[in-house]
Amino acid sequence: MRVLFVHQNFPGQYKHLAPALAARRDCEVVALAINRQPTPDNIKLICYEPKRGSSQSLHPWVSDLETKVIRGEAAALAAAQLNREGFRPDVICAHPGWGEALFLKDVWPDARMLSFIEFYYESQGSDFAFDPEYADTSLASLCRLRMKNANHLLTLIASDWAISPTQFQRDQVPALFHDRMSVIHDGIDTALVRPNPAARLALEKAGVTLSRADEVITFVNRNLEPYRGFHVFMRALPEIQKRRPNAWVLILGGDEVSYGASPPKGQTYRQILMAEVGAKLDMSRIRFLGRVPYGNFLKLLHVSSAHVYLTYPFVLSWSMLEAMAAECLVIGSATAPVEEVIVDGENGLLVDFFSPEAIADAIDRVLDDPDRLQPLRARARQTVIERYDLNTVCLPRHLALVDAVAEGRLPPQGQDAPPSPTAAAMRRALQAKREPEYRRHVSRRRR
Repeated sequence: MRVLFVHQNFPGQYKHLAPALAARRDCEVVALAINRQPTPDNIKLICYEPKRGSSQSLHPWVSDLETKVIRGEAAALAAAQLNREGFRPDVICAHPGWGEALFLKDVWPDARMLSFIEFYYESQGSDFAFDPEYADTSLASLCRLRMKNANHLLTLIASDWAISPTQFQRDQVPALFHDRMSVIHDGIDTALVRPNPAARLALEKAGVTLSRADEVITFVNRNLEPYRGFHVFMRALPEIQKRRPNAWVLILGGDEVSYGASPPKGQTYRQILMAEVGAKLDMSRIRFLGRVPYGNFLKLLHVSSAHVYLTYPFVLSWSMLEAMAAECLVIGSATAPVEEVIVDGENGLLVDFFSPEAIADAIDRVLDDPDRLQPLRARARQTVIERYDLNTVCLPRHLALVDAVAEGRLPPQGQDAPPSPTAAAMRRALQAKREPEYRRHVSRRRR
């Protein structure tokens, strides 16, 4: 079997699937990417480069689509060269988010394409306009959002099958495509990510070494930005420190923007939030750690007393599941797809995304009596083992799906996750809970 992977930052979500396929004796694996990343010797990596930049005078509503067409053209030209060299894939596993998958079926019409649909944009029940503080609900913004889905729709039409990592992310896609989609998470290596009660984390500049005996509050994201609730967490810190003066707060993440609008030019969200609440904080017990090696990230999880994870209704971060696998007590936002994983009071705690007070209350609850909530930690890890474990659940399902698509048959039954509430229903329920609290919060800030 010949398999082509297409991802601008390969391996990306294919970091486990591609090597597993390449390890098979009967499988040849090739990858197309823009950015060159370390790749196993048994995977041939082909890098391509867009031939032009975006037009300056194009209508703004179609500028995003043009960017994707330019990348799709570059990928198609690289694919055509592979085709001339005799490589004809049985299966194309593609992340179409940047446009690279648009024209691959025109190069190889007989190949079967399995597309990774990470996020289909919706104006209701999703990230768009979820946060009134940063929402742009103008007609132009709504129209640009609709046009952003053109790439997804063209790819879905061309795809033989598609996959999403959570039920919520699949449910964002129009229903007419659901019968050709599977829900399989990328997977968490629970043999690697596991609790370590003896772990120590040294904070060299502070001259201290933390362990599970300390009160340690952790907050982790790729970048510190509103989409992941950084602004709400920062506004909770004054009250958290007032109640827990001996707690350490460890914040991991960069100052760039992964999702949503950028802050004003020359500023970061960290600078903006520090200007707002910094004078109320004891910075001697708060550490911004930036981005750290994976081993240090795991040490942070190992010493965490309470791990806060907040997100708009959007893509679920690997870090939340990794925290659960490490038996962290996760305090998550009551938003999709967090609610797909965490059941409040069973394997973690859920709070209103917009309520700094609710976050402080939950942290108090965890730190006041950690032994009483230890069963939640154990059940959190069990949840990940049963539903998201890389080697016993997710990777076998991924491999079976690739085989099924290659053979032109429907994937095996039982691959989809349990049904979850629809995005619209979750949004309506959360809207009723959060609007009064948000109005109170805005009123306090304006005083």
